[in-house]
Amino acid sequence: MRSLWRLKSVQAALFAGFSIIAGGCQSFQEQQAEMPDNKDRGTIMISVDESFKPVVDELIQVYESNHPGTHIIPRYKTEADCLQDFANDTVRMIIATRGYNEEERLFMVDSMKVSPEKMTIARDAIAVIVNPESPDSLFTMPELIQVLKGSFKNNLIPVFDGVKATSTVRFIIDSVLRGYKLTPQAMAARTSVGVIDYVATHKDAVGFIGVSWIGNKEDSMQLSFLKKVRLASLESRDKPGAYVKPYQANIYLLRFPLVRDLVYILKENHTGLGHGFADFLTGEIGQLIFRRAYLFPGKLSLGIRIVRVNE
Repeated sequence: MRSLWRLKSVQAALFAGFSIIAGGCQSFQEQQAEMPDNKDRGTIMISVDESFKPVVDELIQVYESNHPGTHIIPRYKTEADCLQDFANDTVRMIIATRGYNEEERLFMVDSMKVSPEKMTIARDAIAVIVNPESPDSLFTMPELIQVLKGSFKNNLIPVFDGVKATSTVRFIIDSVLRGYKLTPQAMAARTSVGVIDYVATHKDAVGFIGVSWIGNKEDSMQLSFLKKVRLASLESRDKPGAYVKPYQANIYLLRFPLVRDLVYILKENHTGLGHGFADFLTGEIGQLIFRRAYLFPGKLSLGIRIVRVNE
C-alpha cells in the first residue's frame, strides 16, 4: 500500500509540473499576436541611401500590397546620415552601401541592447552621365580621375548628389581617387534627379549617380531621363580598349569599374516586420525586383548568356 501511495504521489507531482509548464507555453501564433509587429502587421521606419530610392520605393510598394496590414516608412538620406541612425531606436533597418564595423556593432550591442544583422542584397554601379552634346562619352579610368581632379583637357565639371556624406562621393574618394583630392570645382546637387537636371543643361558637366536611377529602360520616368542625358561608357576592367556601360552582366562580372554592394542592416531583437521585410529583400520576389531595376541580385542565381551588344 505504501509503495502504491508513493507511486500515485509521484504521478500527481509530475502531472502538476507538466500542467504548470504547459500552461506557460504558447503557440507560435499566440507569441506573434503579442508582439508589437510581425511580417503581416505593424509600422516600422527605415533609413535608406537616397541613391536607391527608385528600387526601394518599388520593394516597399510590393511588400505592402502583399501584406496589407503593414506600413514601412522610408527616410531617404545621405549615407552618412543613414549610418548615424545606428544610434536611433526608432529606425529598424538601414539600407546603404556598407554594413557596420566592429566598433559600430559593439555600440549597438552595448548601448542599444540589440544584436544587429547585415547582409549584401544586391550589387550596384555608379553610372556616369554626360550632356547629349558633350564630345566626351568614353572614358578610361585615368581620364575619369583627371575629370575628378579637375585636370582633364576639356575642363569637365563633376556633379554629385552632394559633395560630402553621400555614398557616391565616399566611393569616388575611397575607391577611385585613392588619395587624390576632389576638385573644388565639383558641383553638388540636392538629389540624384538634381544631378540629371544639371547635366542636361550644362555641356561641360559629368554626373555620377546610382544606376537604379537611370538603368531601367522599362521605367517611363527613367526613359525621360535618358532623353535628357547620355550614359557614358568606361574602359572595361578585363579588356583594355573596350568600353562598357553599367549593364547587369558588366556589373556581375566586374567589367564595369564603378561597382559597389548594397547592404541591409537590421536592428530588431524579435521576429518582427523588419525581419519580414529582410526576408522579402533576399527572397525570390525581392531579388527579381532588384534584377528588374538593373542592379545585380545578391542572392538570386542567374545565368549569364553571351550575346553581342552594341555599346
